[in-house]
Amino acid sequence: MSTRENIDAVSLGIMWDRLIAITDEILTAIVRTAFSVGVREAWDLACVMFDAKGRSIAQATLSMPAFIGTAPLTMRHMLAKYPVESLAPGDVLVTNDPWLGTGHTPDICVARPVFRDGRVVGFIMTITHLPDIGGAGLAIGNPDLYHEGLIIPVTKLVEGGTFNPFLRELLACNVRVFDEVMGDVDANIAGTAVGARLIGEFMDEYALADLAPLAEAIIAQSESAMRREIARIPDGTYRQQVGIESVTDELTLSCAVTVAGETITVDFAGTDPAAPVAINVPFCYTRSFASYAIKCLTTPSIPNNEGTLLPIDITAPEGCILNARKPASTGGRHTVGWFIVPLVMSCLAPVMPDRVQADSGMATLMLVTARRPDGRELATQYFLAGGLGAMDGHDGRAAVPFPTNNAVVPSEVWERETGMRVLYRRILPDTGGPGRFRGGTGQEAALRNDSGLPVDVSIFGLRTRYPARGFLGGQSGAARVFAINGEAIPPKGRFRLAPGDVLTVSEAGGGGYGDPATRATTAVEADFAAGRVSVDGALKDYGVTIDPATGRGSRAA
Repeated sequence: MSTRENIDAVSLGIMWDRLIAITDEILTAIVRTAFSVGVREAWDLACVMFDAKGRSIAQATLSMPAFIGTAPLTMRHMLAKYPVESLAPGDVLVTNDPWLGTGHTPDICVARPVFRDGRVVGFIMTITHLPDIGGAGLAIGNPDLYHEGLIIPVTKLVEGGTFNPFLRELLACNVRVFDEVMGDVDANIAGTAVGARLIGEFMDEYALADLAPLAEAIIAQSESAMRREIARIPDGTYRQQVGIESVTDELTLSCAVTVAGETITVDFAGTDPAAPVAINVPFCYTRSFASYAIKCLTTPSIPNNEGTLLPIDITAPEGCILNARKPASTGGRHTVGWFIVPLVMSCLAPVMPDRVQADSGMATLMLVTARRPDGRELATQYFLAGGLGAMDGHDGRAAVPFPTNNAVVPSEVWERETGMRVLYRRILPDTGGPGRFRGGTGQEAALRNDSGLPVDVSIFGLRTRYPARGFLGGQSGAARVFAINGEAIPPKGRFRLAPGDVLTVSEAGGGGYGDPATRATTAVEADFAAGRVSVDGALKDYGVTIDPATGRGSRAA
């Protein structure tokens, strides 16, 4: 095959699905061999396949949205330093530089060239969040990048099949939990090796001498579909601002989405400057989530690849918090970057009311560090999710993260790893934003330090002063609340839990969609039966009187 015209539509669909299946198998291989809880249980990882030119053509289904958006830029940086002709079989490249990778130091990006008949036909990149990368760890108070751990420039992690011994020793000298970190690094290397083997088998099966024709067809098909969908949006510039909490002050994010024919420009001019705390966002992360928002609104069913990005242009003023300069601290870049998706959607809500999603409650990321009773270091992360925003025709789901998609760490695993007991996790009624379609409810979790030793918890909380907004008449969800032993604490900071202390997190609800007065009485009854709405909440938010004995509801005439 020499041109994309040689691939018929049926064959293209089958081969495209096979490439996605290969990336899914790579991701599973990493999860099964990784050492850290964040990868094994929370699936904080991604896998992206590229052609020989470094253009993305497929990604694993359960990849983190942020990572699949930053990976194409990372691949370009890698190839700029190590051009294709400089690579050899057995080479593996690596970086965790926030401005070249995913936006903060714990995420390690590993890429392997795939060779066939002595030449590169593609690349496999895997990305995982390491349990530790040294420095002060992920903490909101880090004043600059140099506090946030070891920075690995684009370099060869493996050369000709031999692991870089200096890099291994460097990691050992800098990280708290070397066995877990090195186990995850090795899992990435193994995953890329699995990918190289599977691509070879795929090319043998279809008698492909090169991936280029298939890549061209995938990219062209995706670009064409994206341009068609963009063309359906009325031309114009649509603006919106959103306020979010920093640490002691407030921030404003500004956005203008301009639709012109088959192209979209997203401009963040007017956004506040970078902050003196670790919530700054490198542009790679901003670009990723802005593109993700447009993708969700236009072609959500088409797998991500280079073609979906070509009609989209993203800009942000250098030095603003969405395009921070080095050496700004970026450990909590998600506490700002996650707001990009609802901000872009709110811009387009007037012209795409049937596709936008109300604001979501998002998620809480906590980093736990301690010393175990046997003297070993502990460094791990824990996620809790708020409620999803509602959409036209769809209630938001309870306790589902968005725009990230981390999995829940099972309580039994968490307790075994940390010595912190999960006293309970329960749905919080009346936290989903009222609307014709209700926002997803939040949850409450209580974690008690039963380890017998002090435990440090770094919390990156959000939506405590700015709850998830409702869209098109829908109301806001409930705000997030943190407490230790019943006393409220700030949403961002590092806190020490003494033995017996209980940390409680009440997660934020998602925003509602449409006028709550138009919600069906039967839907309110179902919410009451499921514990999502209380008797008082049904009356206050929807004007529905619920009989607790029967669960039946009625509205005043």
